[in-house]
Amino acid sequence: MVGLYPTIERRAIVIAAFEKEAQSSPLGKKREGGGDLRHLQRFTAAMAATNSSAVFLSAVDRCAAADSPGKRTLLERSHSVRLVGTPVTRRAAVWRKAFGLGSNFLRRTISSLGFAMASAVTEKPPATSKCLWEDVEMAPEDPILGVTLAYNKDTSAVKLNLGVGAYRTEEGKPFVLESVRKAEAILAADRSRNKEYLPITGLAAFNKLSRELILENDCPALVENRVATIQCLSGTGSLRVGADFLAAHYPNAAIYLPDPTWGNHKGIFPASGLCMKKYRYYNSQSRGLDIEGMIKDLKSAPSGSVVLLHGCAHNPTGVDPLPEQWEVIRQVIRDKGHLPFFDCAYQGFASGDLSQDAAAVRSFAGDGGELLIAQSFAKNMGLYGERVGALSVVCRSEVIAKKLESQVKIIIRKMYSSPPIHGASIVTTVLGDKELREEWMSELRGMANRIIQMRKQLYDALILRETPGDWSHILNQIGMFTYSGLNKEQVAVMTRDYHVYMTSNGRISMAGLSPSTVPHLADAIHAAVTGNN
Repeated sequence: MVGLYPTIERRAIVIAAFEKEAQSSPLGKKREGGGDLRHLQRFTAAMAATNSSAVFLSAVDRCAAADSPGKRTLLERSHSVRLVGTPVTRRAAVWRKAFGLGSNFLRRTISSLGFAMASAVTEKPPATSKCLWEDVEMAPEDPILGVTLAYNKDTSAVKLNLGVGAYRTEEGKPFVLESVRKAEAILAADRSRNKEYLPITGLAAFNKLSRELILENDCPALVENRVATIQCLSGTGSLRVGADFLAAHYPNAAIYLPDPTWGNHKGIFPASGLCMKKYRYYNSQSRGLDIEGMIKDLKSAPSGSVVLLHGCAHNPTGVDPLPEQWEVIRQVIRDKGHLPFFDCAYQGFASGDLSQDAAAVRSFAGDGGELLIAQSFAKNMGLYGERVGALSVVCRSEVIAKKLESQVKIIIRKMYSSPPIHGASIVTTVLGDKELREEWMSELRGMANRIIQMRKQLYDALILRETPGDWSHILNQIGMFTYSGLNKEQVAVMTRDYHVYMTSNGRISMAGLSPSTVPHLADAIHAAVTGNN
């Protein structure tokens, strides 16, 4: 097809010429501001928006057929005129009458567009073209979110969703903490609040309280102002911003992830351009920590590697190192010059004790070395949909911390400019008010204890049914998830016959259990393990 506009410059010249001719034409002067001039303005606008001769001519025809602007849209009029393929004289006459343009001007202009009048006005409209994205393949469902989608489609009255990583009431309903509701009421009553943009780094008070929560007020790094904290979009956003920073300013290092780890880790870090490797973590035989394999892999990793660590309540296994094992891990990482990157999604949610769940992070922060910390308030404050998190980087000096913050701001500006205000304001209100903070900590202990109780009840139910195997790992693991040891085929049986939904790796969200649903889960596990289904 012949192109209508050889260059952007010629397009601009032609449009300007049409506008000038309209202003100077007798009909244009006579009816200035009337239908003819407005038709022409639509005409030139159509020229500016198209780049093929057939489409251009069709647009001109529709403009010419417009009997009165404002009554009907050009699109509605598009079928009222059939001029494509008609003789030049008839077509030019229609244009001339519609726009008040001289025939010589029309011929000169069309000639200047780079194609002959005779061929242009008889050009057929293009055939319907292939959709630009017709060959795009349907992406697979997220393995975790896909569980919920399948659950939602199930109409069974006994269906049970143990895939989602969110706390549920004993009735299986989403749970909003009372301390959070009170904080929202305080915010709603404050008429001085507004919806202005936050700074790139987020809400300053939120950042201060977040780093103090994970590190404690007397941490030397905090006292010496060597921690840069930036509000991010929950834990995922904090990890991604940190990953982008490492890709730009720590480019030669690989990041080592525990095997297994949260599925999204495997998407976040490669997307930032980091080379992803793994270190041994879980022992499938003991269903506990493979400390020997972990230490061996960390020692053999090239010096200066980034090591991702779960602060507590390892996802998906629920297996955490003991305090003495953490100390060995810390020493190896520091001796090798590795850079630890903590993912802290469950502080206080694992044991019910904020300090206990932050002990590993604080031991690294207290030795004077650098580290990154990604925090999330989704689980421990139930703010899943508010997307509230923080990235903190412990540096060697205050000057370096400020430089680092300036570089992270550049990353965020290009990514999402600034974080949302509401969730961060809730966290700030809860942590900044003594009474609300105490109430939140009490609720947090209640959630953690409920999960611990569910572990005990599930273990007892399996023992009562004499389900084959050693199920003590259910008691020994900690946090929201239990790595059950069930295989893909057994999980499929539980979903098909008992409407129990969980990830295919056997991970069970203990937060989705209640005393009333434990027996149903135990029956499903027993049937899947024994083959009695």
